[in-house]
Amino acid sequence: MPSSGSPPRRVLIVEDEEDLALLLAFNLKAAGFEPITARTGRQALTALEASPPPELVILDLMLPDLPGTEVCRRMRAEPRTHAIPVLMLTAKAEEIDRVVGFEVGADDYVTKPFSVRELMLRVRAVLRRHEADPARGAGAGAGKGADDTPEQFGRLRIDRGAHRAWVDDAEVTLTALELRLLTHLLARRGRVQSREQLLEDVWGYSPELTTRTVDTHVKRLREKLGAAAVYIETVRGVGYRFAETATP
Repeated sequence: MPSSGSPPRRVLIVEDEEDLALLLAFNLKAAGFEPITARTGRQALTALEASPPPELVILDLMLPDLPGTEVCRRMRAEPRTHAIPVLMLTAKAEEIDRVVGFEVGADDYVTKPFSVRELMLRVRAVLRRHEADPARGAGAGAGKGADDTPEQFGRLRIDRGAHRAWVDDAEVTLTALELRLLTHLLARRGRVQSREQLLEDVWGYSPELTTRTVDTHVKRLREKLGAAAVYIETVRGVGYRFAETATP
């Protein structure tokens, strides 16, 4: 809940089911947020152009025009909205659906039916992670600070504030989650990170996920990193470790 005297934090609800949208808006308002709603993907993209933009998007995957995954992709492609956290809300409960959601840049994934109380906890948890994550900054439009200085490790260079990464001189396009996974491993280089630790630290509170989710994302991250993929080492039976020193 916002501190005394501060304006309420704006949350965009993208949901075509009117009753559910009203329920979410009511509970968000009761929790001290300022909810705004969109019934279609295009309405959501228009709402994201508002000033100031929302600080969080609750995004249904099954919309009447654009899929929620496409809305999320477009958000991540725009500098003004790429850092806004996204909580996907959907009836699709298969693991592959969750993996695709995270792949396009979702910060959390809640399946229907859901507990409103749990959803409110997830909203607050996503916002806390967003504020604490230097790769996401203070929000859309935030200026660069001292912690945003590009970091070099061998052939890999990362600019967290700009959400950009390069291998040698070639830029690598990463999703928000892939960048968070990469920077998390890099910050703990030389130390083994179990799959369970990564699920907790990178994905946050997501008990419905399995360790296969981590393996899938590491595999895709390695594919994108190309020559720098060797920096992410597999520790058999445990998890992953970022190399302590860079090799040529």
